[in-house]
Amino acid sequence: MPLAVYILGLAIFAQGTSELMLAGLLPELAADLGVSVPDAGLLISAFAMGMLVGAPVLAVVTLRWPRRTALLTFMGIFALSHVVGALTTSYGMLFATRVAGAFVYAGFWAVAATTAIGLVPPNARGKAMSVVAGGLTVATILGLSLGTVIGQHLGWRAAFWAVAALSVLAAAGVWATIPGGRPEHAATPRLSAELRAMAAPRLWLSYGTTALTTGALLASFSYLSAMLVDTTGIESAWVPAVLALYGAGSLIGITIGGRSADARPFLSLYTGVAGLIVTSAALAMGASAAAVAVPLIFLLGAFGFATNPALNTRVFALAKDAPTLAAAVNVSSFNVGITIGPWLGGLAIGGGFGYPSVAWVGAAIGVVSLGTIALSAGLQRRASAVAGAAEEIGIRSAV
Repeated sequence: MPLAVYILGLAIFAQGTSELMLAGLLPELAADLGVSVPDAGLLISAFAMGMLVGAPVLAVVTLRWPRRTALLTFMGIFALSHVVGALTTSYGMLFATRVAGAFVYAGFWAVAATTAIGLVPPNARGKAMSVVAGGLTVATILGLSLGTVIGQHLGWRAAFWAVAALSVLAAAGVWATIPGGRPEHAATPRLSAELRAMAAPRLWLSYGTTALTTGALLASFSYLSAMLVDTTGIESAWVPAVLALYGAGSLIGITIGGRSADARPFLSLYTGVAGLIVTSAALAMGASAAAVAVPLIFLLGAFGFATNPALNTRVFALAKDAPTLAAAVNVSSFNVGITIGPWLGGLAIGGGFGYPSVAWVGAAIGVVSLGTIALSAGLQRRASAVAGAAEEIGIRSAV
């Protein structure tokens, strides 16, 4: 695996840490800025808003840029947004920096995925994407906890400075390892060609699978801390350790998924989503017992992230003429799931069904996702059969 792929994973780790760490810094932020904790929580929503729209917009704007130039520009703006955020005393300015940082982070994700895919042979795409996306799982294990610890002991601004410094370090790695200019023999991208390639129905079905699978996982994950304390009865001091166990499961799952995504993408998706459904249902029924809930949370991360490489690489197979825009919309699809899953889970809690109900919501979304996978597999078999028949007719005609 080229060093550049690991550097891209490091960059995702740096930016993903910023995405996650705010959840552990809300009390400090609220007190320092003179706002309520719910208002401080809107800073997390601001990041999601930037991520949702940033990828496709920046994919179009930078379509003709050399990939290294685009990546360095995104990382430079991301680091600068954190410097401004660390210096400001204005809630409104901090809100704006969160949107701006997430906006370019989404663009970085899209271009990084395209770059990683282009650096490896076709049979290693899944492994490459598991390394890049693995940066986010490492951020779940280390970045979230370290950012929280730094913020609690040195102030939330110190956590922002740390992210800015790590982003600059990752940018230096990008500059040193990602080739400048356009890939050799690569045609100049054309927006019209990419938009035509984006019209494929199977591609949008794949996006639906991405959003649903992500929503199925996030419906449960978003409320794990509250569930562990309120329903399972675990002391709050142990919650970070359980979440780290979830992160460890995520890292194992994405590593395994990366090794099977290229050769057997549908098997990876079927296994991951089916495992997610069963685990979510079991968590809903066993949330009150720590001995049951804790191992299931590990499995939740493992099955949930095992699908990630296949979800990322499949869009490149379906939109070969639109790699950058296809990856960008897939990033937005992930964020649609990140938005919808917790929202539906919140509705269940607000309806008085308790925290375990969010796991039932996750299982239900997973069942719908499994249906889209089955439909995609059927369309794939039909397309292969048609292509095979056309090839056989061509051979006969030639004879």
